[in-house]
Amino acid sequence: MKQLLKNRTLRVTFYAFLLAALMLVTFTTVFAQDTTPTDDEVNAIAKQLYCPVCENTPLDVCPTEACHQWRELIRQQLAEGKTEEEIKQYFVDNYGARVLSEPPRTGLNWLVYILPPVLILAGAFILFRSFREWSKPKAVESGEGPEEEAGTSSDDEYIARLEQELKNRK
Repeated sequence: MKQLLKNRTLRVTFYAFLLAALMLVTFTTVFAQDTTPTDDEVNAIAKQLYCPVCENTPLDVCPTEACHQWRELIRQQLAEGKTEEEIKQYFVDNYGARVLSEPPRTGLNWLVYILPPVLILAGAFILFRSFREWSKPKAVESGEGPEEEAGTSSDDEYIARLEQELKNRK
C-alpha cells in the first residue's frame, strides 16, 4: 500500500510540474509577442512625420530605403518602450522641426493657426458690408453742394427741362 501511495504522490507531483511548465511556456510566448510593435503602431507615428530626404512625403508612404530604415528605427524605439512624443522629439532633434506634419505651437508658428481664421472672418465682414452698400439705394441730396457748384450750364438746363416736364404731367 505504501508503494501504491508513493507512486500516486509521485504521479500527481509529476503532473503538477508538467502543468506548471506548460503554463510557463504559454505565458512566456504570449507576453513575448506583445513586445514587437505592429505595422499599424509604427505607421501611426510615421504618419505624423515627413521624410527628411523627400519633400512633402509622409514617412509612412515614402518608398525610399532611408524611410524604410527610419520606420524600422521607430519600431525599435517602440519596442524599447519609448513614447510617441519621445520618438517625435528624437526626429526633431536630428532633422529639425520640418519633419513634423504639424508645426509646433510656439513662437511665430502660432500665426499658422490664428491668421487663416482671422483673414476669413475679416473677408466675410468686408463682403457683408459691401453687399449692404450695393443693395442700399443712394439718397439724392437737395441743395447746393460741391458737385452742383462745379456743374456746367448744360446740366442746369437739363435739370430745369426735366423739372418742367414733370410739372406738366400732373
